[in-house]
Amino acid sequence: MPKTVPNRPISSQTLIFSPKTPLQNPNFVQNRLKSVPDRPICLSCAIADSLSTALLSRPLGALPSAGFFQPLPLQSPHTNSAEIGFNRQHPMTTTEAARLLDQFRAELISRDDVLRAFQSAPIADIGFAQVDAHRALRKNFPEVIFGAGKTPEQVVGIAEKLWELRQHVLATRITVDHARAMKKRFKHAVHHPLARCITLERKLMEKRPGFIAVVCAGTSDLPVAEEAAVTADIMGNHVERIHDIGVAGLHRMLGRLETIQKANVIIAVAGMEGALPSVLAGLVSKPVIAVPTSVGYGASFGGIAALLAMLNSCASGVTVVNIDNGFGAGYAASQINALASQYENSAP
Repeated sequence: MPKTVPNRPISSQTLIFSPKTPLQNPNFVQNRLKSVPDRPICLSCAIADSLSTALLSRPLGALPSAGFFQPLPLQSPHTNSAEIGFNRQHPMTTTEAARLLDQFRAELISRDDVLRAFQSAPIADIGFAQVDAHRALRKNFPEVIFGAGKTPEQVVGIAEKLWELRQHVLATRITVDHARAMKKRFKHAVHHPLARCITLERKLMEKRPGFIAVVCAGTSDLPVAEEAAVTADIMGNHVERIHDIGVAGLHRMLGRLETIQKANVIIAVAGMEGALPSVLAGLVSKPVIAVPTSVGYGASFGGIAALLAMLNSCASGVTVVNIDNGFGAGYAASQINALASQYENSAP
């Protein structure tokens, strides 16, 4: 390996990335973003800035033997990127970014291939919306379209930009008019009428091990429960739907308890008095995400009664999202399941 001269800045163009770089530490990059509040900076710039800062802040002898970096010739021969699966059809998520850097480290793709993947603008201005092109890179899932208050043309316009960016599309709280416009523009768009969602997938995501249980108290709670289930599903999770097991018939829940206990995380959806999450949380060892719905008679105050009941739960391990927020519950459950999957995959 060629020797590096101490105290001389090293061009980031000569670096080969290792899985142990600060890219694995989100706080490292976020701190670099916060350190330049007076000028706009994209995530790709922050990553490069973070690597350079970390590199130059370490004495040469302190670098780990495994290689924080390894200097390489700028003109290294590379295999044709198409031969090793470099595919611009993949959405740029953290997983895809790590895959590209690993391939670059192994000299399987060129520096230019990696730079092209990272140099896209972080924001796509389409006039009526600023589409976050790097949401998938930061969150491992693209920006989601909230349909309420948007015209069908606006929903389609945002979806077109996401699709152009090679990303999956999830639109929530859509109307029949939204669905009709989306189906006209994207023939393979899937309308989930009960969930009031539209999904558009470039390719089916590989499902994580384990599953998320979406449990609802009554049939009237199904729209919110389905919104949670559709969200968790498109984000790459197996979903087990368990319906109509509210506390008015406790034996119904007990009959499905064995399945519920096997889930990595449980979403419990209930209106009325909102008792279901508390009962479930006392019977399982997994996190329970409680979703109050606006289902109920006058004194339920449009879901406020259920919300307050869940917030005041005596059972441990209950966290609560907003009224009717199935999307928020599904998204949070997906993040928890992703962590559980990482733990399971790393276990000896």
